[in-house]
This record gives sequence, structure tokens and C-alpha cells, in this order.
Amino acid sequence: MNAPLLSALILALTMAAQRSHDTDEVEEDVATLDSRLREGCGTAGDNMPRLSALEQKLAKVNFKQEILTFSFTTIQTHVLKLRAQGFNGLNLTSQMAQNRGRSSIPQHAMRFPAELMKDIQAGEVEQKLICIYIHSPCIFQDARNSSVLNDHILGAFLRNVRVTNLRQPVEIQFQHDKVLDSSNAICVFWLDGAGGKGLGSWSSEGCETRHSQGTVLCLCNHLTYFAVLLITPGDISQAELVSLTYISIVGCSISAAASLFILLFYCIFRRKKSDDTTKIHMNLLGALFLLNSGFLLSEPLALASVGLCQATAAFLHGCLLCTFAWMAAEAFHLYLLLIKVYNIYVRCYLLKLCLFGWGLPALVVISILLFKKDTYGYLDIKVADGYKNATMCWLTSRAAHNGTLCYAGLILLFNTLVLLIVVRILRSSRRQTGTARKDWATVLGLTCLLGITWGLAFFSFGVFFVPQLYLFTILNSLQGLFICLWYHAVHCRMERDPASTSSNASK
Repeated sequence: MNAPLLSALILALTMAAQRSHDTDEVEEDVATLDSRLREGCGTAGDNMPRLSALEQKLAKVNFKQEILTFSFTTIQTHVLKLRAQGFNGLNLTSQMAQNRGRSSIPQHAMRFPAELMKDIQAGEVEQKLICIYIHSPCIFQDARNSSVLNDHILGAFLRNVRVTNLRQPVEIQFQHDKVLDSSNAICVFWLDGAGGKGLGSWSSEGCETRHSQGTVLCLCNHLTYFAVLLITPGDISQAELVSLTYISIVGCSISAAASLFILLFYCIFRRKKSDDTTKIHMNLLGALFLLNSGFLLSEPLALASVGLCQATAAFLHGCLLCTFAWMAAEAFHLYLLLIKVYNIYVRCYLLKLCLFGWGLPALVVISILLFKKDTYGYLDIKVADGYKNATMCWLTSRAAHNGTLCYAGLILLFNTLVLLIVVRILRSSRRQTGTARKDWATVLGLTCLLGITWGLAFFSFGVFFVPQLYLFTILNSLQGLFICLWYHAVHCRMERDPASTSSNASK
């Protein structure tokens, strides 16, 4: 036999054997990963390095045909040979078998635009498109243990090419048999290592979600791993977090300015002997001013050092405790004036209220700083899509958080009972014509004064969660403004009718 012909034959056989060895090795790796996924998740993050190694082998594998496919129970891979010249887009579907009593997992599809190969040189012989379909929750695990639709993740990438900012998006289609819409399901992609502690997180940036009957269509401008993130009740989206933050900043700024104005007005123009009612109002406005100011500083200072953030969190916590304490003092004072009425003299009355309103919260905060300083620190406000979570300086301990809720709950319960008794007194004394409107104005003013709207925090569940959150944010961020308006109205009425000073002061 001719020596060159023999050499060519030997080379062809060697290359064929090498291709067979490569594909067998890759198939074994896919089978191994599938076996591990079927056995269980194990420690979070254990399977991600194995998937990364498989991606590299799929990108390097040699094969003769146009497409190489490996299909197992939890994972299916496709490696396609593409050429930049004449590429007009590609449609790819997957029908993964499910051995859990159902016939099959709903079909999924990916459509790649012609723009996908825009950065590939026309003279390059071929490019490889690697697609990996995964049916398991055991690889893409974030810190929030998020759930994705049917545990399906669809991934795609080009060999040695990073595809981003496509004008024509990649279309990823997920079919399902659930009731989904934009409120409980959004398209996301995986950000490896973005979640801290070695974990990644889901992000919706660059992806658009479209819902139709039985189908979720994701339009994304890049290649990576995609899924449909299920939003559980109690989660808020990134857009909702931004709008709530904006409302809070505007409301707290207005309340802080109004509180400061009334405090300065009182200090400059107050009478020589102002009554205890007015002094209690001013202490409450002072606490609200500090609370609003602390909240406005909390998020910017979250970017500062740990020590400064802990100090800010302690200050904000103390101001919140003081605000609730002074709202309780308002309720107690109202109880003495309108309910008990007789024998209401208390020695050093205002001093004792100050010890309760300022001293007790200060003692609590100082004790926490002395004995468990790490109770204060950075708190991440997580959103449904896991992207761009907000950070503020606040309580990091669940026990301290629950303790603060109990403290606030007891005060709100007492304040609500006092308000209900006052409403009953007003209804029973409504014998003069034309007093109904004044009575309702008094009740609304007392509702703000006693902080009853803070009780909305205890009704944040179910379908009312997001509306309640907006209502809570609007009402309580503007509480300082409402109290200032109410105080101004009462002050003007007292100026017009000096004879009613004593009765109005109690309101």
C-alpha cells in the first residue's frame, strides 16, 4: 500500500478514535452529574464547579456530526456547530423525560437571533453553541433558597465568546400548567457569585417577561442560564422597592421639615407657661424628627464603615423606641384627661414621662451596645428577583427584631383601646348640632397622634401585602406632617376661642 495513503488512513482512524474517546468522556461526565442531582442537593454550591467543568469539556469536545446531544433524567446537553456566514437564526426545543409519575415535562424552546453571530469573524470556520437544560434545584442555589418554575433552567453560551447587549433578544419559552402573571413569576438569569458566601443570585436585568396562557416567554439580551423565578407572597419586586424607597424618602423629608418648623415655632413663640399637653406634643414631634432624620441617613451610611453603620442603627432603633414611648405617653395623658378625669394629679408628671419616653429607650440601646453590639449592623432588604437588594443600617438579630415588634404591639394595643373609649365618649356626648364633623376631625387627629397607623405592620400577609406596604409607608412617613397640621389647626382654634383653651388642649 502506498505509504502516504497508509499514513492518512492511520491519521483518520486515530482522529476518529480520539473523537469517540472525547464524546464518551463527556457523556460519562454528564451521566455522573445527572446521578448526583438525582441523589440530592447536598451542600449548596457543590454542584456548580462540576457544571462549570462540564461546560468547558462540551466547548472542547470533537465530533463529526452537526449536533451532539446527551440526554438524561435531570440534564440534557446540546452542542451545535454554527457558521457565521449565512447564519439566519436558530430554533431549538427540548422535551425532557420526567420519571415522577408524569409522562413528560412541558416542552421548552429557545430561539436565537441572527445577531448572535455578529462578533464572529466571517472567515472563522465554525463556532459552537452549547445549550444545557437542567431539571433540578440542586445547582443554582441562592441565599434565599428561591424557587424557579418546575425547577427548569435553560442555559446557552458560545465557545470563547461573551454575548451581551443584543438588539434582537434571545427568546426562551417555558410552558406550564399553573396560574402565573407578572405578580408571581418573572424571567431571571443567573449571576454566579453575586449573592455572597460563595453563592450566586438571580437577576432580571436585561430580561423582559411576557405571560400568555400556559406559557412564559423570556426576552433577554445576552446568553447565560435562564429560569422563571416564582415570587412568593411577602416578596416585593425591584420596581416596588424603588418606589417604596422614594415614597419613604419624600415622606420622611417632609415630616422632618414640618416637625422641625413646629418645634422652632414653639421654642420662639411659646407662652411662658405652656400646658403639659403641648409639651408632650413637642416631645413626640422631637422623637419623630430624630426618627425621620435617622432613617434618611441610614441607607447612605450603610456604605460607610461597620462601626459607623452600627452607631446609625443604634440611633435609629433608639429613635423608634422613643417615638412609640411618646405615643404611649400621649395615650396615657388622654386617658387621664378624658377618661379618668378626677384625681389625675401626678407628682413630677412631665419628668416621669420624659424618663419613660427618653430614658427607657436609651437604657435599652446602651445595654445592647454594651452586651451584644453585633445586634446592630448591615441589613439587606431582599427583593423577589434578587437583584440590587437595598442595604440599610438596622437590627440584624431576629430576637431583637421580635422584641421590638412586641414592644410596639403592646403600645399600639393600649393606644387603640384608649382611642376606642374616646370615640365612645364623643358619640355619647354628641347632642349639640354641628359637632359631628369636629368629632371626626378629632378622631383622625388622635389616630395620627397615637400612631394607630403603625398597626398596619401586623397585617402584612396574603394578597394585601403590597397594598398594605404602600399604605403603611405613605401614612407613617407622613405622620410628622399630619401631627403638625393637626397641632396647627388646634392652635388656631384656641387663638380664636381662648375660652376653650383647656378643653382643646386635651384633644
